[in-house]
Amino acid sequence: MTSHAKSNSAEHDLPRAGILRRLAALLYDGFLVAALWFFIGYAMLAAFGTESNQLVDGKVETDSLVSNLTFLLMVASSLGFYLWFWLRGGQTLGMISWRLKAVALNGEPMSVKQGVIRYLAAWPAFFLGGLGFLWLYVDPQRDAAHDRLSGTKVIVMPKGHKPFGD
Repeated sequence: MTSHAKSNSAEHDLPRAGILRRLAALLYDGFLVAALWFFIGYAMLAAFGTESNQLVDGKVETDSLVSNLTFLLMVASSLGFYLWFWLRGGQTLGMISWRLKAVALNGEPMSVKQGVIRYLAAWPAFFLGGLGFLWLYVDPQRDAAHDRLSGTKVIVMPKGHKPFGD
């Protein structure tokens, strides 16, 4: 049996992550994604200048093209952030800190399709009062709604786990 196969069979039996670990990892990753978004904001300011903003009735209004482009870049960058880490080891930097790993239900690395579904489903799971995360309290396998929808799971890695191999 290869070390990869041994790793996947061992990971298949690891416990699912609870809500507090998940939210702590999300907070860590949120700081990293926010840094990406700051960079995008500065890049957009450098590209379009301040002329795309104007003060109307005491409110700053941004040109709709610039605003929509910024939003799309923010969504694309955060999707890229999560996909990059999930497809290369199943762990973002926040997940490494809290010994979490996102994998397909069979313990294998998730596919691009699963990653995109997971990412898109996680937004409403969080912003609808956290209902998608609270789903893990009623789910028999303790999966959140976006885990279920994407066919993935988040497991707790054992102490001493080396996320980057030997």
